[in-house]
Amino acid sequence: MIEQESIEKTQKWIKDVVIDLNFCPFAAKALLKKSIHYSVLTNTDLKTSLEALIKEMQHLDVKEDIETTFIIFPNNFSDFEEYLDLVDVAQQLLEEEEYEGIYQLASFHPDYCFDGADKDDPANYTNRSVYPMLHLLREESITKALSLYKHPELIPENNIKLAREKGLKYMQMLRVACFS
Repeated sequence: MIEQESIEKTQKWIKDVVIDLNFCPFAAKALLKKSIHYSVLTNTDLKTSLEALIKEMQHLDVKEDIETTFIIFPNNFSDFEEYLDLVDVAQQLLEEEEYEGIYQLASFHPDYCFDGADKDDPANYTNRSVYPMLHLLREESITKALSLYKHPELIPENNIKLAREKGLKYMQMLRVACFS
């Protein structure tokens, strides 16, 4: 039950925040095509999480119809610093397993805070999700999508600007609504 609830809340966050605010201009296509895979780890540790990451990369290797994978941790890595340690080790593992250039790792967390940013900066909500999660994307798909997007280098800057224009209360409300 927690697995399905975690997926539903993540899907709502992707739709209502990531897509509706256009934080990722490529997410809508993946959602519409139902080419997003979700893996929920309810009780895990670092070792098991990394094993799941390898499994998901191998899954993407054979399932070409899947564009992207979210590994969701509803009960673990709630501490942002502990989560960042997971992200660092996961990135190292991606490189060690020779997946660099094939898959890209993105990170999302309920307490996400960009380095040097104030914790109440609305810009943090561009990466604040409903649960701690790792996001695997196909590098080839990103490259293709970016080639079709006018000024892709401005995406992060535009996202930060939009989040700040919407304001902290609005960004908080959007994310909280994903739980209802």
